[in-house]
Amino acid sequence: MRIVVKSEMPGVGTEWIMIEMQGQLESPEDEQLSGQFIGDLHFNRKGVPVLIIGHHILYGKVSTLEKPFVVLKKNNNHQDNDEMETIDAGSERTITSYTISAVVRKKLIFKTRPKPIITNVPKRL
Repeated sequence: MRIVVKSEMPGVGTEWIMIEMQGQLESPEDEQLSGQFIGDLHFNRKGVPVLIIGHHILYGKVSTLEKPFVVLKKNNNHQDNDEMETIDAGSERTITSYTISAVVRKKLIFKTRPKPIITNVPKRL
């Protein structure tokens, strides 16, 4: 089997960062989290990642992966009988190729328990 891999990245290209979290991330109504807003990701002046999810704050660290990952996009192309030599007349063949769309070289690790965000409440009302 022949696997074709193409690159859309001239030079360095697009770089993604993986997020690693300890524990579970649950939605309040058991709905799918795919495509949903999870929280805000910021970096402080020292470069420490800060993730705010609802009323909780998590502090993490940036780590470089030993072996980088690539993000692949699968492409299915159909070729007719005219474009290639086949024995069966009128048959169609699907050629699968992959395109590299990004490289993952770093990850953000959040392994501490989330801390609640508490605002200053005045002592007298």
